[in-house]
Amino acid sequence: MRYPPVYFLKQMNTFIIKGFMILFVSCVTIKLNLCSPNTPSFNTLPLDGHFNFHEVHHAARDFGNRYQFLPMAVLHPKTVSDIATTIKHIWDMGPRSELTVAARGHGHSLQGQAQTHRGVVINMESLKGPEIQVYTGSSPYVDVSGGELWINILHESLKYGLAPKSWTDYLHLTIGGTLSNAGISGQAFRHGPQISNVHQLEVVTGKGEVINCSEEQNEDLFHSVLGGLGQFGIITRARISLEAAPARVKWIRVLYSDFAAFTQDQEHLISAENTFDYVEGFVIINRTGLLNNWRSSFNSKDPVQASQFKSDGRTLFCLELAKYFNLDKTDLINEEVENLLSQLSYIRSTLFMSEVAYIDFLDRVHVSEIKLRSKDLWDVPHPWLNLLIPKSKIHTFADEVFGSILTATSNGPILIYPVNRSKWDNRTSVVIPEEHIFYLVAFLTSAVPSSTGTDGLEHILTQNKRILEFCETAHLGVKQYLPHYTTKKEWQAHFGPRWEAFVQRKSAYDPLAILAPGQRIFQKAIPFS
Repeated sequence: MRYPPVYFLKQMNTFIIKGFMILFVSCVTIKLNLCSPNTPSFNTLPLDGHFNFHEVHHAARDFGNRYQFLPMAVLHPKTVSDIATTIKHIWDMGPRSELTVAARGHGHSLQGQAQTHRGVVINMESLKGPEIQVYTGSSPYVDVSGGELWINILHESLKYGLAPKSWTDYLHLTIGGTLSNAGISGQAFRHGPQISNVHQLEVVTGKGEVINCSEEQNEDLFHSVLGGLGQFGIITRARISLEAAPARVKWIRVLYSDFAAFTQDQEHLISAENTFDYVEGFVIINRTGLLNNWRSSFNSKDPVQASQFKSDGRTLFCLELAKYFNLDKTDLINEEVENLLSQLSYIRSTLFMSEVAYIDFLDRVHVSEIKLRSKDLWDVPHPWLNLLIPKSKIHTFADEVFGSILTATSNGPILIYPVNRSKWDNRTSVVIPEEHIFYLVAFLTSAVPSSTGTDGLEHILTQNKRILEFCETAHLGVKQYLPHYTTKKEWQAHFGPRWEAFVQRKSAYDPLAILAPGQRIFQKAIPFS
């Protein structure tokens, strides 16, 4: 029997020692990670749902497609108790832990607001509460999970001939997501935003408490959470007001070349007693999206007339209107529409009208989403900018922005329409201009990946910056909708005199700043005031 040479034994010993050291270091690393106060083991928590520590990359992206913050884990809750238990566990760890929690609905945030770096993302669409429950009667309403999509509520409530009163243009968003902001569309002038049509909420606070709240019960928390940007609690259930749903919609678009006439007609319509059910508008630069754009499936009954219209390179303004009706009222509605249109000062050769089912009108953006997804044009950067502008400043704003900053083309729809301040509740957390009428102006741009031209991300961001700088230097009193700031000073300016109340609410309901770190308003373990 031959023995191995000495040098071979030395090599074997070296290999064994190195292997042992690697194993030892690895075990120490694993032990340190498990014992670190910043990465606790959640596996011992009594949950009906589960944590995923590996498939987390999807939670580090959103519709804005610009920010990516990788979480430590994603919670897939089945019950509200799962959410409360997780937050309470982090709350009990105290300020020594850097862990934060972000509630993620359908991932439609724009600036990483539903993300958290090395924290816990709660997948709200996994929440399996009671099914959607519709209650009929003189004051109908629907009880829904905070992770439910508005489109599903529409489908279910329509079975009873009912529907929510106020919408967003895009329905594939969660209840908790839109109620944490406001929820605005062309019905807001009449019914207010979605947060003005809520009867009751179930909320999990930053302390892990599950609290029911309404105007009669825990009123301060109720109003704090509505429009609260997720800072005070996670909405796990909501009771939404309903009304009788129509069957059909007269869908109309008319064009203006004069901005003053355009805004005057809009303001007239939202102030009239007998008017349309939906009033929006958008800007057409260089004939971009004259009739169609990604947010609609509008089909004119007179495409020949549409193609013959000459814009002569002018910036045009399109007034978009809708009148809801049932088939037994068709003749009456036709007369009403004709009468309302006769009061407007649009270009007479540009009346484009369509008629669609109510559900097709409300879900119009989804049709275009499907088309864009098929062309790989949906998951691109969306550097959107949404502004709320006082009525008295809208002409100053338009002169500069549409006359100087944006002149060549637009990289997506530019919405512009007025709403009535009287339909908003001052007790909620949302910040709006002080005037009785203010405008939403939304630059819903899409950037072409890797482009360095006018359709590239950097060019669009530069335009957005110019618009914001003009608003500030001209003292227009503009407020951002879906606001995004990076410094405490900017947030203080946004909230103005309401900042102290906002800070006090944070101290009451999420004193450790565990919730919604992606909003970048408060930083954990740093004093708020």
